[in-house]
Amino acid sequence: MSMKEHISRKLQSSIRLSHVEVINESHLHNVPPGSESHFKVILVSDEFIGKMPVKRHQLVYGILANEIRQDIHALALHTYTESEWHDRLKKAPDTPDCKGGSNH
Repeated sequence: MSMKEHISRKLQSSIRLSHVEVINESHLHNVPPGSESHFKVILVSDEFIGKMPVKRHQLVYGILANEIRQDIHALALHTYTESEWHDRLKKAPDTPDCKGGSNH
């Protein structure tokens, strides 16, 4: 199972999600081809109601603690309630271009 699938399954089994997207963005960074180390995760759940973004992120970090320690280098989280997701027209922000890290 790919890391992308693993992340998606683990989150879906831990949080009641109405929408989940796990996007492997490793290819946008200075990593070997086929890497699974940089992810953008979009989560929509009414379990986020009343929680500030930092608390939402802490929840996700707790669920993925082992993966973050061992495999995941970067995790861009976009967490929304149903209402927030609809207000955003069901679209998360685009990922900015990588500045190259160690290449600069």
